[in-house]
Amino acid sequence: MTTAHTSYLICSTPRTGSSLLCDALTGTGVAGRPEEYFQFRARTGFPRRPQEYFEGAGDPEIFDILGPRTSVGDVEARYDPSRFERYEQYLDWAVAAGTTPNGVFGAKVMWGYFNGFVTGLRWALPGRRQRLPVPDLVQSVFPNLTYITMSRRDKVRQAVSLWRALQTWSWSSHQKPDRAAGERLTYSHAAIAHLIREIEDHELGWRSFFRECGVEPFDVVYEDFAGRYEDTIRDILRHLGLPEADTIAIAEATRRKQSDGLSRRWAERYKAESVRFAHA
Repeated sequence: MTTAHTSYLICSTPRTGSSLLCDALTGTGVAGRPEEYFQFRARTGFPRRPQEYFEGAGDPEIFDILGPRTSVGDVEARYDPSRFERYEQYLDWAVAAGTTPNGVFGAKVMWGYFNGFVTGLRWALPGRRQRLPVPDLVQSVFPNLTYITMSRRDKVRQAVSLWRALQTWSWSSHQKPDRAAGERLTYSHAAIAHLIREIEDHELGWRSFFRECGVEPFDVVYEDFAGRYEDTIRDILRHLGLPEADTIAIAEATRRKQSDGLSRRWAERYKAESVRFAHA
């Protein structure tokens, strides 16, 4: 098994283009295989369900639109730690799966399940290491750790994209939507407003964590990444100290944008309603 000597975590919130970034880094063959290995929440034993994105939301219409969804898909099941007798065995599997032959490990982590990620690390570590402060704990597991952030300037479009994904449970152009053909997506000002607040809160959570770590992450912004795709990947490879940064071929993106005219109309409607509500 390849041992990792260099590690990075892509720290993000949903619908920022982080999957596109992960695909591109995996495609280099030298920058780990970043996936959401740690998405199962310690509290529930599942990845975040659609309803859990709206904890504390007071509008029952949101939950009526979403309906129940508790099953785990085949892709998600791959990241279920209960496949192993002990969490440390799952952690060993995840590190091996995320490490390329040159010893670079990558993973993606969302703030929405970061606490569960930390809990899992504590379960996996023996003795005194379990009681380390969070920054030291994470760095004790992942050697020579670098943090990369992925964010999006347009929070309205990000929240609209997330609201659509939560209704269909389709997170990329590669996935088939859960909803039956012909079932309509439903606009909700309350849902989008809640998701904007949550995205902003989660980004603040990441920033507070980085201050606690005393590090400056490598920042990637979706709107900039879209315009300088190859340059961004090479910049990250250089930041990781990889000698292949200037010579390796960068494959073209295989994912296509899921945003369409409906997303644009919902974003425009939300902004217009927000102005009207503010002056009511």
